[in-house]
Amino acid sequence: MHLPAFSDIEDAYVRIAPYIHTTPVLTNSAINKITGAEIFFKCENFQKVGAFKFRGACNAVFSLSDANASKGVGTHSSGNHAAALALAAKLRGIHAYIVMPGNSPQIKKNAVGSYGGIITFCEPTLAARETTLKKVLFESGAIMVHPYNQKEVIAGQGTCALELMQQQNNLDCIVTPVGGGGLLSGSSITARYLNPNIEIIGAEPQGADDAYQSFKSKKLIPSQNPNTIADGLLTSLGSLTFEIISKNVDTIITTPDSSTINAMRLIWERMKIIVEPSSAVALAIILDNKANFKNKKVGVILSGGNVDLNSLPFG
Repeated sequence: MHLPAFSDIEDAYVRIAPYIHTTPVLTNSAINKITGAEIFFKCENFQKVGAFKFRGACNAVFSLSDANASKGVGTHSSGNHAAALALAAKLRGIHAYIVMPGNSPQIKKNAVGSYGGIITFCEPTLAARETTLKKVLFESGAIMVHPYNQKEVIAGQGTCALELMQQQNNLDCIVTPVGGGGLLSGSSITARYLNPNIEIIGAEPQGADDAYQSFKSKKLIPSQNPNTIADGLLTSLGSLTFEIISKNVDTIITTPDSSTINAMRLIWERMKIIVEPSSAVALAIILDNKANFKNKKVGVILSGGNVDLNSLPFG
């Protein structure tokens, strides 16, 4: 499959514009003082379904022909992509069949159900997800929409950086979390096209560092028993996302969960907004590596804000 180009991201933006929120870019003087950088937070926690994932799911669903769309769509996801696909399908008036691990956060299960997603639960392993989804797709005839390793999904995610760079056009670098790599790869296509000199950085938990290992070794290394509070970043890079990231991204930096929790608390306390741990990873690497970001204008994509308020990581 051809890799998505910037023109695909431009097309995606036109296609999804009637459905998505144009999310705000916020700054915070206290966090700027602490980090020594000027940080521009792209607040995808304010996106529909509370995460950037709605962009990619929306582009994938509305890219389908009427004949294919009528069959419905299906995916496996621990949460945000599941909710995103369910809502995008609802907006198009088609069914969404969602395979979710039984241990997904309750808030994410509730969200998928509220958008009309037809949920099948499975064991919390990639093999179980894929096997269960294969069965669901066979029985329903639905079209697969991958959480990240699909051209239309990557192009949709790339619209987030497009908005950010329209809202703040003089950034020195962009930092995004990386799990499956849809957001980082899509952002990298946009950023590299609009500003060839911009620095593009992935932020990843130390306990789920397959992207870091893959990037350093220049070969795709699957995630093995990931263990992190950032539940949205447990997935392995895909073949497409790995190829794009290898080509466009400058570096991937990892951070311990303790730093992620501190960053999450800082955002809640200073900015008065809710972000999930997967979002806070991006600020955590800046707090861990202040010298690398000192006096720079840094775009940070806050990827989502879906948190189970009954099990917060801080007291």
